[in-house]
Amino acid sequence: MDFNIIQFKKPFYKIKAPLRDHLRQYSRQMTLPINYEDLTRYADLIPMTDEDDNPTLWYSVLYNTSDLEFFQQELGRVYELLVADGDKIPYLKIASIEFCSFGNSKPFRIKVVNEINDNHDYFYIKRADASRVYGLEIEEIFSPDKVSFLVDGTTLVEEHIVGIPCDDFIKKHENFKIENRLRFAKEFVKFNERCFTRLLGDMRAYNFVVEIIQDFDNIQYRLRPIDFDQQCYEGRKRIYLPQYYRDNIALVELAQEVLDIQVAQQYMREERGAMRKRFMASKQRTKSILRRMKKDRIASISHCENLAKELGEFYGTDAFEGMIKMGDILTLQLELKLGVKIFEPLKRKVPTKPLP
Repeated sequence: MDFNIIQFKKPFYKIKAPLRDHLRQYSRQMTLPINYEDLTRYADLIPMTDEDDNPTLWYSVLYNTSDLEFFQQELGRVYELLVADGDKIPYLKIASIEFCSFGNSKPFRIKVVNEINDNHDYFYIKRADASRVYGLEIEEIFSPDKVSFLVDGTTLVEEHIVGIPCDDFIKKHENFKIENRLRFAKEFVKFNERCFTRLLGDMRAYNFVVEIIQDFDNIQYRLRPIDFDQQCYEGRKRIYLPQYYRDNIALVELAQEVLDIQVAQQYMREERGAMRKRFMASKQRTKSILRRMKKDRIASISHCENLAKELGEFYGTDAFEGMIKMGDILTLQLELKLGVKIFEPLKRKVPTKPLP
């Protein structure tokens, strides 16, 4: 296994006009009452600890009293736009604002509380990066789950994806077995296939969550990514396969223990079939986002050339040869994996001779 496969921090990619046009068409581009820079004008940061008093990557943010009323009102409006398309939600209160300095997006986590029943929710305000936006859109199309987000200039607003961070889940189950291990292993195989098919990288255990679903007679699991910064960026095929990360060894060993290769391959076919159906239901949206990605630069030419080479060797085809844009590579990857044709070849007009 390749234990040290991401060596350099990914650069930040600006959202360009064609991608903004797509976001506007599908109601993701919106004028927000507050932006990322507004939240950076804090007075102080206080380090936060977990329930065992261990330091975390998060800080509690303190603002001047004069700013608090503004944040209470405008962050509440952002939440209404995100979850209710702008409809007024009564009795909302912003309970806390927290900041994480780790990663490209450097997110602010906003806790929202309903004052009537104390029910709470979270959402995030981040620096908008093109890679992440492409990743969120592709997640919306090809995942079994929906994800809500909004973009305004250099600000990205994302809903909170519910679940237990998988690294915490693994630690919790070190000394006793996961309930319904077979279903968990099945979900990991399907998650692995989804990530590779749509070329989402860096799915180390802390970048995806475990959603536990109580079925009428048992427990079901869903693995969901929460970090989309490495959508179509790295130049090595292995980075797009969660099975090759050291953090995920426990999940790989579980799958190897309870599934034989034929069963695992059947689950992979099932997931590709489900993704094919999702594509058929969202053809125009898929074409729109891929058309933008084909013209965009979200990875270096060397990364594109190397990934094209490795995928060409994997499939035994020269169809990837000469590709220097991630949009072209992802389009062909989806076509080969899902057995679909996304863009029909352009028909050339044959000139006709004028009649004598």
